[in-house]
Amino acid sequence: MATNLIPPFEPAIVEGIADVLGETQYGLTGSEIARTLAAVRIPDVSPTITKRHRLREALAARQAQDGAGNCVVAFIREAMSPVKYRNDPALRSRRQDDLNEVLIHTGLRVKDDGQVARLREGAATTLDEAARRAGKLRTELRRRGTHPDVLRYCTDELLQRDNFHAVHEAAKSIPDRLRVLTGRVDDGADLINATLTPSSGPVVAINAGRTPSDRSEQSGLANYAIGLLSLYRNPTSHETRLRRKVDDDELLEALTAISMVHRRLDDATVAQAS
Repeated sequence: MATNLIPPFEPAIVEGIADVLGETQYGLTGSEIARTLAAVRIPDVSPTITKRHRLREALAARQAQDGAGNCVVAFIREAMSPVKYRNDPALRSRRQDDLNEVLIHTGLRVKDDGQVARLREGAATTLDEAARRAGKLRTELRRRGTHPDVLRYCTDELLQRDNFHAVHEAAKSIPDRLRVLTGRVDDGADLINATLTPSSGPVVAINAGRTPSDRSEQSGLANYAIGLLSLYRNPTSHETRLRRKVDDDELLEALTAISMVHRRLDDATVAQAS
C-alpha cells in the first residue's frame, strides 16, 4: 500500500503510534528511533526531547510536508520488520498488539510480516468495538482495567498465547503480593490465613475491622483469595495443558477476579511487626 497516497493520519493517531514505539520500557531505543527515521528518510527534527515526543514531532512534520500519511506507514513497516525481532519475538508481538489497538481506528493493522494492511471491516468507531475487533487478549484485559500487577506476572504467557500458564502465573501474584506486603515467606492458604483473616489481626486489613460487616468482608476476601488459588493455581500445578483447557473467556474471567483482590490490597493497611 506504500505506492498509493494515504490520507494524513489524525494527530491523535500519530501520537498513539509514537506512544507505542517510543514507550519507555518496551518501545524503540533512542538509537533505534534515529536509525529507523534515517532508513525511511524522515528528518529527526527534535532529537533531544523524550523518545515518544521526538517520534511524534518527526512523523507529524514529515506528514505535514508530504500532505500524506505514507511516511508514517513506512516508519511502522521498518520498525516492525520481523528480522529485527529474531531474538525477541515476544517484544514484536507486544508492539504489534499495541499498534493495532491504535491503527484499528483508521481501518489498518500491522500484519505478522510487518506490512500495514487495510481491514476488510473498515475502521472501528468506539473503544469497545476496537477492543473486540483487535481480537487480542491484552487489549481486552486493558479495557477491563485489569490490575497492572496481574498483567506483570503473565504478560509473557499472554504474548505466547498460552492461556493455561497465564492463569497459573497470574494466580501466583496473590501470595507474592502478600509476601511483599508482610515480609512473610510461607505460601498458599497458610499465608492467606496468617495475613488476611480476622483472627490474624488481620495483618493486612482492608477495612477498620470494627463491625461484624467489616469482619465479614475481611473474611470474605481471605476465602475468596484461597478459592482463587485452589481454582487456578493448584490444579494447573498438577494437570498438563492437554487435560486442562483454558479458553479465552475463562482466562478473562480469571484475571478479572484476581485483579479484584489486588485492588482491595492497594488500599489495605499493613500492621507493623512487633
